[in-house]
Amino acid sequence: MIYFLIAAAALLLILLHDLFQKKHAILRNFPLVGHLRYLLERVGPELRQYIVTNNNEERPFSRDQRRWVYSSSKKQNNYFGFGSDNNFETTKDYLIYKHSAFPLAGTHPGEPGYDDQYRIPAAKVLGGYRERTKQFRPSSIINVSGMSFGSLSSAAIRAINEGCSASGCLHNTGEGGVSPYHLKGGELIWQIGTGYFGCRAEDGGFSLPKLLETVDKHPQIRAIELKLSQGAKPGLGGVLPGAKVTPEIASIRGIPVGKDCLSPNGHRAFSDIDEMLDLVEEIAAASGLPVGIKSAVGDLQFWHDLAKLMASTDRAVDFIAVDGGEGGTGAGPLVFSDHVSLPFRAAFKHVYLAMAEQDLQDHIVFIGAGKLGFPESALLACGMGCDMIAVAREALLAIGCIQAQKCETGKCPTGVTTHNKWLVRGLDPTDKGARLANYLITLRKEIKRLCHAGGVAHPAMITLDHFEIMDGPFSSRNAREVFGYTAYQDKPGPNEDNYVNNIFLNKN
Repeated sequence: MIYFLIAAAALLLILLHDLFQKKHAILRNFPLVGHLRYLLERVGPELRQYIVTNNNEERPFSRDQRRWVYSSSKKQNNYFGFGSDNNFETTKDYLIYKHSAFPLAGTHPGEPGYDDQYRIPAAKVLGGYRERTKQFRPSSIINVSGMSFGSLSSAAIRAINEGCSASGCLHNTGEGGVSPYHLKGGELIWQIGTGYFGCRAEDGGFSLPKLLETVDKHPQIRAIELKLSQGAKPGLGGVLPGAKVTPEIASIRGIPVGKDCLSPNGHRAFSDIDEMLDLVEEIAAASGLPVGIKSAVGDLQFWHDLAKLMASTDRAVDFIAVDGGEGGTGAGPLVFSDHVSLPFRAAFKHVYLAMAEQDLQDHIVFIGAGKLGFPESALLACGMGCDMIAVAREALLAIGCIQAQKCETGKCPTGVTTHNKWLVRGLDPTDKGARLANYLITLRKEIKRLCHAGGVAHPAMITLDHFEIMDGPFSSRNAREVFGYTAYQDKPGPNEDNYVNNIFLNKN
């Protein structure tokens, strides 16, 4: 009997500890039984080696990728021992980064230029091409992509904003409007979708006066992004189930409580490229802010027509955010997730080359998104022409997501994509915000280390010539040739001297 009481007391103490600790959402939401998850995680590599899967088979993010994000966010050892378990020579299209015989110093403590925040400011000025009144140089090339309050919980949004504030990154609001949880110190890119939340007229259309009211109310807004489509469900529009439309969300979006919130699949404020550019210039002139677009890539003629209009008129978007079809923070029908819109590398190539045909590539700020939250993927995107990288699901992993893939059910076990009060309680924004900052800083660190290993000081100096693509057993091809950039000397641009003086030599 005494042993039973001791065991019961021990379990009670563990239960109470789990309920009130704030570092592990799973244990806080599922006391006692949550320990089984961590036990299985600890012995998982040994089990998978014999009976389950290898470290690179799980999707959408492999176990190696998740382990790297988790350990980076917790400031734990993120090294991997005993060499790579990838098969370089026989894996077609395998990416190889070509290091220099003469690498640069500056990524280790004590070296000249060392910075423990590993800051990498953008090389281009956002809004500089059209000389917007509130143009600025983003302080980080790594930023957080659009995820709305509504699809994410209040605690998740707050954690992301605090993490962005601590790491000096921009936080894209997603199309759900600016909530109180976006106002925790992080600067914002305000995304405007087809529902026009935050600038919505009584009839559901676009209202410029309401947009200006929101901008004046929130000086944290540094840029405005018109969302044409997203990688998870392009051409479909957005759906926030009625169960997630709480009174708070309804108030922020200006919609009825408890009813499905349907964002149309197209904009009412414009119906072609000409009208879209008119709206961009109208918003930029009235607000002073840089204005850009976000889109997945399907119809390729759209991008050629857009480039021609920008080159031949005095109208232009300030930035283009290209979202790959492999993006997935928005739940959608399987066929849209699997088969609609091009994956990032193919998508970005078409957009960049369309702009380059009109000599616009050095004036537009390009933002890439779609599983780019890892050093090699982000740096390749920079080599293709990206000036900034937006991460989404990787940021969710950093704040506790375990890839349970229950986003659309409202039963996310870690409190990230649910409004269930018990589950949201498990996510402590302060702790998870710090973890996100750790991940973002570590990602910048790894990108900077790759740049220095390649003999350059900044990702803006990386070109596709820094990469080889494995092309079958024992052979490879230069990435510039693979992506069809041979006709364009995409780097450096006409502002190279400005980049060197202001960025690489830290004179600004």
